[in-house]
Amino acid sequence: MKILLLLAVPPLLAQQSLTLREAVSQAMTSHPSLEAAAARLKAADLRIAAAKSGYLPRLSYQESFQAGNNPVFVFSSKLAQRQFTQADFAIDRLVRPDATTNFQSLVTADQMIWDAGRTRTAASQAGAAKQMSAEEKRNTEQMVIAGVARAYHGVTVAEEALEVAGRAVQSAEADLKRVENVRAAGMTTDADVLAVKVHLAAAREMQIQRKYDVSVARAALNEAIGLPLDTQLTLTSKLEAAPPSNAAAKEFEDQASVARTEVRMTRIAQEMAGLQARQAKLQLFPQVGLRGSFEADRKEFYRKGGANWFVGATFRWDFFDGKRSFREMDAARANLEAAKADQRRAENSVRLQARKAWADSQAAAERLSVTSAAEAQAEETLRIIRNRYESGLTTVTELLRAETALNEARMRHLGAAYDQRVSRVQLEMAAGALNGDSNVLQ
Repeated sequence: MKILLLLAVPPLLAQQSLTLREAVSQAMTSHPSLEAAAARLKAADLRIAAAKSGYLPRLSYQESFQAGNNPVFVFSSKLAQRQFTQADFAIDRLVRPDATTNFQSLVTADQMIWDAGRTRTAASQAGAAKQMSAEEKRNTEQMVIAGVARAYHGVTVAEEALEVAGRAVQSAEADLKRVENVRAAGMTTDADVLAVKVHLAAAREMQIQRKYDVSVARAALNEAIGLPLDTQLTLTSKLEAAPPSNAAAKEFEDQASVARTEVRMTRIAQEMAGLQARQAKLQLFPQVGLRGSFEADRKEFYRKGGANWFVGATFRWDFFDGKRSFREMDAARANLEAAKADQRRAENSVRLQARKAWADSQAAAERLSVTSAAEAQAEETLRIIRNRYESGLTTVTELLRAETALNEARMRHLGAAYDQRVSRVQLEMAAGALNGDSNVLQ
C-alpha cells in the first residue's frame, strides 16, 4: 500500500496550477491554430520580399550541347569557337561542311530600369495580403481566448456539478435513513422507503454521469490550450461573477464597427481592389531594361573554344493586349463595389452581434441574481418539509419533490454563473476588444 502511495505522488506533484489568464497565455504560445496563423503571416512577409525582388537583377546560367552539319550552324559555331580558318571560306566547305559539335555555356543578367511602378504595386498588393493575414491571426487569437475561457469555466462547472450530485446523494441517503426511522415508528409504509431508494438510485446515476463529464471537460480544456488531452491541470480561478460592464449597448456596437476583424478585412479588400485596378492599368505602360550576357562556345567540352560578351538595352511596350488590361480594370472596379457592399453588410452584422452579446450579458447577470435567491429558497423549503415529514405532517412525495427542486435550483445557479462569465467574454469578442489582458479573464 505504501508503495502505491509513493508511486502516486509524482503525478500529483507534476500537476500544473493555472489561473484562467495563465491558461490563456499558455494557449497563445502552444495552440496549433495560432502556430498555423503565425506561419501564414510569415509566408505573407516572404511574399512581400518576393514582390520587391523585381527591383533586383535576374541572373541565369545555361549549359547546352549541339551537333550537326547544317551549314549555318557549322559556320556560326566555328566563328563563336574562334576556330574559323581561311580554308573554311571554300565554297564546298561552306555548302557541305563536315559535322561539328558545340558545347555552349551562357550566363545572362537582366536588370529592370523602369517598369512604370509594376513592382511597387505588386509589393503593395503583397503588403495588403499581409494585413489580411494579420487580421486572420488576430481573429484566431480571439477565438482561442474565448475557447479557453469557455473550456476553463466548463471544467469548474463540471466539477461543481459533480459536487452538487454528491450532495444530492448524501441528502438522499439521509432521507432514506429518515424514512426508515419513520417507518420503524409505524408512521409510514414500505412504499415510501422504496420511493426514496429509487430517488437515491437516480441521484447516484447522476453522480456517475457528472464524474465522466469532468473527465471530458478537462480533456476539452487541454485541447483548447493546445496540450495533450491527458495533461493534469489544477485550476485556481473560481467560478465567480465576471466584472460588470456599465457601458450601453451602442458603445459596444460602435467599437465593433471599428475593431471587428470582419469589418477591417472588408476595408483591406477595398484597398486590394484598388491596387488590382492600378496593376492592370500599368500593363499598358512600357518597360525599359538592360541585358548583359557572357557566352563560351567550345568544340570539345574543355578546349578548342572561344568566349564573347554582349550588353544591350530593351524597350518593350505592349500597347494592345486584346483589351485584357481593360477587362482586368473593370473586374477590379467590380471587386471594389463588392467590397464596399461587404463592408456595409459586415458593419450591420457586427453591430447586431454586439447588441445580442450585450443583451445576453445583461440577461445572464440578472439570471445569476435570481437563481442565487431561488437556491436559498429551495434550501429553506427542503428544511421545512423535512421537519414536517418527521412530524408526520406531509408525504414522502413532497419530500422528494423538494429534494429535486433543490438540485435543479443548484444546477440552474451553476448554469447562470457559467453563462454570466462566458457572456462577458463573448461581449468583449463581439466588440473586437478581447485579448489576453481583458479584465473578463480575471
